[in-house]
Amino acid sequence: MQTQDSELSQSEPSHYEPSPKEHVRRQVEEYESSGGTRGTTMRGLPVVVLTMRGARSGRLRKVPLMRVEHDGVYCAVASEGGAPRHPHWYHNLLAHPDVRVQDGPRVVDCRARLVHGEERAVWWQRAVAAFGDYADYAERTEREIPLFVLEPVG
Repeated sequence: MQTQDSELSQSEPSHYEPSPKEHVRRQVEEYESSGGTRGTTMRGLPVVVLTMRGARSGRLRKVPLMRVEHDGVYCAVASEGGAPRHPHWYHNLLAHPDVRVQDGPRVVDCRARLVHGEERAVWWQRAVAAFGDYADYAERTEREIPLFVLEPVG
């Protein structure tokens, strides 16, 4: 596990605040308690667990996201199933871009960066290839679905 230069490891003592959504809490708990060997899929496709700090509280938050990865770099797709608003974690990444990604047993400290333009277009294609429902979600909403590239640090 990489921990150098990470806001997650250098800040004041961390207090994890589980999601208010029961299915999210259960999946994160199963994923982490098994060392990344169980709870690693959603709808038959691979997921990662993203750990971040809350934008206002500073507490640790965790969410399973569809696995979108290319050459060791990950992408967090803020789709919220095509809802009209961004997911809560979108604001967390803007406020605190130092995050941790658990991909099965592998844990990587990363820095999140919102992408635009051509870079976003490339990552959008990768996201839709990994989870085809993203294309449907984009059709359901008037907002452009934000993409964060999660680049390893250290």
